[in-house]
Amino acid sequence: MSFAAKRQSTIDRRRALYEEAGEILEREYESDLSLDQVALQVAASRRQLQRAFAEAGETSFRTYLQKVRMARAAELLRESALPVNQVASSVGYRQPAQFAKAFRRHHGSPPSSFRSGAAGPVAA
Repeated sequence: MSFAAKRQSTIDRRRALYEEAGEILEREYESDLSLDQVALQVAASRRQLQRAFAEAGETSFRTYLQKVRMARAAELLRESALPVNQVASSVGYRQPAQFAKAFRRHHGSPPSSFRSGAAGPVAA
């Protein structure tokens, strides 16, 4: 019985770490974030945080961060007239070409095509 209780507490702890780290990534996605930095912020080891992402989030730190950045990039492309290189910079990419490649892989089209397709005939 104590094993089951301990296991549940481990599950709860990993979920809490995952959620807390996720909030940091959502808030600081434009920064040069690393797993080690975020682990330090949530008072966990690198390995504990990796396990939290794997078990509670069924993803990895890097994949989660990229998903957040790509969602923000899509918003910026749809809702602003910022040049692609500024969108890249504002979501944490130092190299516009690296951003464009990641964006294309994630969304299925280059940022410039996404913007023109997302904007449609009438700007909203």
